[in-house]
Amino acid sequence: MSDIILYDYFRSSASYRVRIALNLKEINYKSIPTSLLQGAEKTPEYLALNPQGFVPMLHIDGMDLTQSLAIIEYLDAQYPAPLLLPKNPAQRAKQLSHALIITADIHPVNNLRILKYLKGQMGQDQEAVDNWYRHWIVEGFTALEAYAPQSGLFGGDMPNLVDVCLVPQIYNARRFNTDLSEFPKLIRIDAQLNQLPAFQNAHPDMVEPK
Repeated sequence: MSDIILYDYFRSSASYRVRIALNLKEINYKSIPTSLLQGAEKTPEYLALNPQGFVPMLHIDGMDLTQSLAIIEYLDAQYPAPLLLPKNPAQRAKQLSHALIITADIHPVNNLRILKYLKGQMGQDQEAVDNWYRHWIVEGFTALEAYAPQSGLFGGDMPNLVDVCLVPQIYNARRFNTDLSEFPKLIRIDAQLNQLPAFQNAHPDMVEPK
């Protein structure tokens, strides 16, 4: 098998998800830091591999895979222990719908390119940009809190895809000083997950280039 290489930005929540999944499955990989602040994802060399110019990108089995959920789904198929999405179609659809609250409803409107556009082309000041960010987190987390279990993780005793997506989004929520007091179940789950080495070792503070 060829080397597994993750094109990664330490604060990218999508990259953070993939790092967690790789760690949970105990897959050894090489990380290539790809700084979004320095525009590394827009270089001709990177665009030749990933025309969308996003991170993460995972080179595995001779392929360059993009989009975090697609990457994680591939890893689940090739490295099924531990399974992050169940095989049962009904359970799978339910868990995927919860994960998509983060990956489709919160994250896309809050990623770096959107925030830059709001501040640059739209002329919004930093306070307005931060309020925008917090608004969409609160809206998504309000729904996710209602779905969260009263005890245990979204995956029960073991993390599932929702848990993998939750921790990076709470990390970002805290970076933007979001009031999370209305989401006690999500905070409890996040704290529980951050006791696990797979989550600890994927944390931005652990992988930030020095």
